[in-house]
Amino acid sequence: MNIASLAPLAVVLPILGAALTFLLIRHSRAQRAVSIALLSLTLALECLLLASAWNSGTAAVTIGGWLPPWGIVMVVDQFSSLMLVVSSAVSLAVLVYATGQGMADGDHDAPVSIFHPTYLILVAGVSNAFLSGDLFNLYVGFEILLTASYVLMTLGGTGPRIRAGVTYVVVSVVSSVLFLIAIAMVYGATGTVNMADLAIKLGGLDQGTRTLLHVMLLVAFGIKAAVFPLSFWLPDSYPTAPAPVTAVFAGLLTKVGVYAMVRTETLLFPGDTLNTPLMVVALLTMVVGILGALAQSDIKRLLSFTLVSHIGYMVFGLAMSSAVGLAAAVFYVAHHITIQTSLFLVTGLIERRGGSSSVDRLGGLAKLSPMLALLFFIPGMNLAGIPPFSGFLGKVGLIQAGIELGTPLAYALVVGGVVTSLLTLLAVARVWNRAFWRRPTDAEHPDPVLLAPASARISGPGAKLNTVTLLPRTMVGSTAGLVVLGVALTVFAGPLFGLSDRAARDMLDRAPYIQSVLGSDVQVPAPAGGGGTR
Repeated sequence: MNIASLAPLAVVLPILGAALTFLLIRHSRAQRAVSIALLSLTLALECLLLASAWNSGTAAVTIGGWLPPWGIVMVVDQFSSLMLVVSSAVSLAVLVYATGQGMADGDHDAPVSIFHPTYLILVAGVSNAFLSGDLFNLYVGFEILLTASYVLMTLGGTGPRIRAGVTYVVVSVVSSVLFLIAIAMVYGATGTVNMADLAIKLGGLDQGTRTLLHVMLLVAFGIKAAVFPLSFWLPDSYPTAPAPVTAVFAGLLTKVGVYAMVRTETLLFPGDTLNTPLMVVALLTMVVGILGALAQSDIKRLLSFTLVSHIGYMVFGLAMSSAVGLAAAVFYVAHHITIQTSLFLVTGLIERRGGSSSVDRLGGLAKLSPMLALLFFIPGMNLAGIPPFSGFLGKVGLIQAGIELGTPLAYALVVGGVVTSLLTLLAVARVWNRAFWRRPTDAEHPDPVLLAPASARISGPGAKLNTVTLLPRTMVGSTAGLVVLGVALTVFAGPLFGLSDRAARDMLDRAPYIQSVLGSDVQVPAPAGGGGTR
């Protein structure tokens, strides 16, 4: 049996899990067991899909008996299968973390009856977007995950969460409407929304029409990916959600937008004329994002700005239009999903242990909780790109691609990338110095939790003090597992870079994708813009 034929199960299993957990609405333990078991099964399946793509190349699965380009098609290649595995591994770690938090808090802030079904629907939407072989099904994947994210963001119903949720909803609806309009225009111009078919037919359009469609899709995906200047909504939206929700949003949602940009740029608009604007956007996203991070005193807001900043690295690699640049971008996406999620989970632990996520109120955490200090230090250094971590390796690949291109703008991107990395190190070092290294009494507004001994046992109105200082083992264990996964990306960087390079070359070649969907006898046209793969 062809393993790739099981690809639809990556979407079906989480949806089945959502239905089962909803039926178990009054049985919280059963809900937790079902959601973790089905997400673990989904991850195992996706590992098989990745192995299949590595050994057998790109494969397409048609659904419903309708042949392409009319029917729904899912495509499994190295890039999509890698994104599936990384996203599900991160989602599983966050789910275990959320389960531990729910058990410790009695599920008051995140009702388990709501959280688990919605979370699994979010995972299904992400998987559907990664596997989609046509623009409309990609739109459906976005809407599934966005609908679930609306619910997750407003869990608890607090004022700040509702206000942030309103902003998030408005921005998401605008981007979805733009995407839907772009799909309608593409269909009107070509008569199809199948991406393999579009890769052939878009070349027959005049340059003005192609550019208009290209820009429409880029803007829609740019909002979802939070590239500058379309990233204004993210720093105010993500930090207000519960820690597990913020972590999975930061790790996954913007990367689905990046995935869509990479897929459409390489498959539908290869060698086109918008690489220069993409380079400018990448540079501004890196620099403006990290400058915003340096101005923050709240760790969650700081990480939200670094999230925006490091999206610029991914656009940097995409804009190079070379195998080296694209391979580095694919590697960096996998790296960043893992590291950024880890840091947001650690921030949730910091807030729980120290009573706040503001560095103005923190101090002495390295002495109070050495394990917490280690869990922050490793992904923090990885995010900053300190050797020999995967963040450094990914940035070296991007710098190599910029130097190979050799244009003034490419060199500006190289310089901007190095400066952004140094400023990221400065931002992380400031958090470390203030939250972990200094004494609690030196904090500007020290939280009472930090001034009380860790072994304090207080009853009555002050009992909350003791619950804040304790870190549930499940939450620490899941965070540690994700940190270890980030280190594994460094240890196995060679094979991962090999996979990224194969994925990049196949995407730039386009023939493996197009012929897996439409048949091996289909002729793949040369890039319309005259560009080639370097």
